[in-house]
Amino acid sequence: MAQIVDHNITIDLGANRLSIRFVAPNIVQVHYKPDGLDSAPTLVIDSDAPPSTFEQVRDEDNAGVISLATDRGSVHWDQQKRQLRIEDAQQRSVLLQTDIDSLQHGRLNLEHGPRDALYGIGGYNATANASAGLLRSGHLPATAGEQGHAGAPFVWSTAGYGVLLDSDGARLSLKPTTIEIDDEVRKDPDYYIVLGTPAEIFGALAQLSGHTPLFPKWAMGFTNSQWGIDQKELLQIVDTYRAKHIPIDNFTLDFDWKAWGEDDYGEFRWNVTKFPDGPNGKLKAELDRRGIHLTGIMKPRVHVDTVEGRYATAHDLWRHGEQATPDYFSHKPVKDIDFDKPAARAWFFNDALKHSFATGMVGWWNDEADNTPSNTQFLNMQRTLYDGQRAISNQRVWSINRNFWLGSQRYAYGLWSGDIPTGFASMADQRGRMLSAINVGAMQWGMDGGGFKDGTPTPENYARWIEFGAFTPIFRVHGDFGQKRQPWIYGPIAEKAATDAIRLRYTLIPYIYSYEYQRRVNGVGLVRPLLFDWPNDPNVRNDVDAWMFGEYLLVSPVVEQGQTSKDVYLPAGRWTDWFSGKAYQGGQTVHLATDSQHWGDIPLFIRQGAIIPTQPSMDYVGQQPLTELSVDVFPDTLRSTFDYYDDDGNTYDYEHGAYFSQSLSVQQQGNAVRVETTAPAGSFKPALKFYLLKIHGDAATMVSSASGAMPSFASLDALQQSQGEGWTGGHDRYGTVTWVRVNAAVALRITLTTRP
Repeated sequence: MAQIVDHNITIDLGANRLSIRFVAPNIVQVHYKPDGLDSAPTLVIDSDAPPSTFEQVRDEDNAGVISLATDRGSVHWDQQKRQLRIEDAQQRSVLLQTDIDSLQHGRLNLEHGPRDALYGIGGYNATANASAGLLRSGHLPATAGEQGHAGAPFVWSTAGYGVLLDSDGARLSLKPTTIEIDDEVRKDPDYYIVLGTPAEIFGALAQLSGHTPLFPKWAMGFTNSQWGIDQKELLQIVDTYRAKHIPIDNFTLDFDWKAWGEDDYGEFRWNVTKFPDGPNGKLKAELDRRGIHLTGIMKPRVHVDTVEGRYATAHDLWRHGEQATPDYFSHKPVKDIDFDKPAARAWFFNDALKHSFATGMVGWWNDEADNTPSNTQFLNMQRTLYDGQRAISNQRVWSINRNFWLGSQRYAYGLWSGDIPTGFASMADQRGRMLSAINVGAMQWGMDGGGFKDGTPTPENYARWIEFGAFTPIFRVHGDFGQKRQPWIYGPIAEKAATDAIRLRYTLIPYIYSYEYQRRVNGVGLVRPLLFDWPNDPNVRNDVDAWMFGEYLLVSPVVEQGQTSKDVYLPAGRWTDWFSGKAYQGGQTVHLATDSQHWGDIPLFIRQGAIIPTQPSMDYVGQQPLTELSVDVFPDTLRSTFDYYDDDGNTYDYEHGAYFSQSLSVQQQGNAVRVETTAPAGSFKPALKFYLLKIHGDAATMVSSASGAMPSFASLDALQQSQGEGWTGGHDRYGTVTWVRVNAAVALRITLTTRP
């Protein structure tokens, strides 16, 4: 028996019940409740998320078929066939659930189209064969895994749907026409079907599983991590970066920063032998003056025969059944804290760690919490640090972690790809690892640039790795004990190539930081596979060679030793080479020459319609106030938009409206180019006074605003020396350009009249 109650379909199956409802216009929840069981959501779901408000659901009971519908899709229950059918807004059947009775055994059976490309579920750990790329098929566990693996009980398709299971563990079987899911944890299977484009699917995933807080703005820059260092060497390295004007914002310390193995909370406090000015705050003051943030490693284990170890024993904070074993670094007995226990989480951010935070350890590199069967151990470790820091400070949380389970993103959670080898093959493999992790929602991803183990990268390998890393969400280098990853270590050619790539990253900080906010709002990060934007292009359905860096840049780093040329597939549209200015028509593979001697080139392309804000390269983020923002504009006949975002970069005041957001849009209309900016949103007042628009294309003969013709200047220098708005024409590497200087933080509309 089935009925509609409050726009929900309720199906009685004897003592059991099946509930079906829309929780958002493009999200359908299906919950099977045996004997009335209704379990609490798992950590995959954000229980604190506000409910979605949307247009009234339409319902219908007609000839044995009960239906619910919104403007984004519909669900139909056929009482005679005992089938559940999901349709999209075009009334295409995207999924059909059959064998409803199997739900009582925790199994879902969903039919799908035979040509549907399937993604998600899990990525690759540091040593797994990643040759399968992004596509998923066969029998696959949904697990957090270890060593850089990312997992989620989530599978999705570019055909326009995704399926999220609210569970802490599942097994999926992907067949040519079916998706079969076994819930290994819950007795009352609860799942969500989301509809839409890839971007809409990940927006829905963020709505269900939780949006990400913002990383601090300095985290958009470069991080040098090192194992084997003391205070003297740290300051020498930082001073060398500054003397060479190689940008850097973050230095991460391994075991060295801790009093590891000492009694009285050594795992949580400074090593006064190696860092004598750590506990008293003098080191923090020195690094603050240099514009450097200090972050450090955290481990899930505690030494047993210590004050803290005895506290953990007395309060039952250890993982159940784990035996004490000698730590590989201190050689003293240790055990792992069980972060799935609330009492353990409440204790771990203790007074010793609070003091380390107050004296400069402002971010967390969490390591080795992936060696347990729990999918949520690592999630809950960083949750502990996130909640602990937020309880005592308004300073933003930053972390990297060695696995990912969906839900982790709510806790300022970055993922790195584990203890990877050095070398070109390992570097090339990171492309598929990154994009696969993003495909399960791990949008904040990074790697040990240069490789962690198996020796020292060659100068060429190092240079190419830095160029790759500059176009990832978290840009960092690291190596095994005693390994150094500073650019000058690898000789002058590699140093120049690496420095140029790091500086390029820093010129793009306004672009990158705007996507940091977009990820928080829309669920899609800075980096996304090409299939996000071209879901119907068969050439990109398993492409790991290139990816989008924001909406307007396509990058395909060189990852082969001694490579003299490279083929890059460009999807539909018009593309312009960032460095040469050469234009290409998309929908084809282009052949590029690459520099095998100096390694300084990066295949990087600008999408037509692009709006790309840049700034002068600085030694660190925020070194100088940004009063004028350069904006490269490549008008298209279709209107394009970029939402420029800024805030104080350090606190959570943006959660209370203290941010600056302004939309810039452009469109080519015959012999005119129209540029608009909206009134800004938010209460934050940046130093920004002007946008210097660099509008590429036909030369302008006149530029006008609502108040009339804008003043023209004889040269760019003359325009920049002026105190206000105006324009001038000229040429750059992209060809003809019109520079237009306009006031920021106001709504305006300007029109460029161009030559026919």
